[in-house]
Amino acid sequence: MRIYLDFEVRRVECRSCGKVKRERLDFLADNPFYTKRFAYYVGRRCRAATIKDIAEELKLDWHAVKELDKQYMTAQLAKAGRPGPKVIGIDEISIRKGHTYRIVVSDLVRGRPIWFGGEDRSEASMSAFYAWLGARKRARIRLAVMDMWKPFRLATQAHAPQAAILFDKFHIMRHLGEALDTVRKREYARLSGRDRRYIKGPEIHLAVAQGEPHARRQEGVEDVAGGQQAAQHGLCPQGELRPVVEL
Repeated sequence: MRIYLDFEVRRVECRSCGKVKRERLDFLADNPFYTKRFAYYVGRRCRAATIKDIAEELKLDWHAVKELDKQYMTAQLAKAGRPGPKVIGIDEISIRKGHTYRIVVSDLVRGRPIWFGGEDRSEASMSAFYAWLGARKRARIRLAVMDMWKPFRLATQAHAPQAAILFDKFHIMRHLGEALDTVRKREYARLSGRDRRYIKGPEIHLAVAQGEPHARRQEGVEDVAGGQQAAQHGLCPQGELRPVVEL
């Protein structure tokens, strides 16, 4: 059931500036066609469903629902206040085609995003977050988790030098995997004949795995050249890295 309110809004002439202005009614949302209570209801519903679904359910225009949802989120942010995180996670998301990025910063202790902004993923955009956070609150940051993107690291070191930086393991494993692939290809090209039997194409199939019989391991180590041996100690049977250090 829908309820429509029909009322008159007074318009007054300002004695100071001479302009005609409409009176402000506290119960109306920023969009004067809806009440604040209705905007709050739409915002709450958007937390559990898509804007398209809510628009169809309430028989509203998609853009109207979007604006009411934005008003709701603005009100919630004002209630929450500016955060003071101790552990943050930094990442970027693509908002459209053509490598257009925005930065997302999350409070990893509370498990929620706290900042979305910047013009790209540059050091200047990352610095905008720390400027927004303020000197007192960014001094409380103890750990920053990020990928290995240099501008994020430089901005963090400049504005929160007390914070430890932790690179996520997926990027570390990727770089280590690329380095091992280079070693594999180089060793395969360098070796020949019988010494190649442990290398098939780009992979090394011999692994020095925990629990493997010592005799078998020793046989493999003796038969493979020194450079190849060094690469093998970081491999599991499928040619993947074994996490020597728990990441």
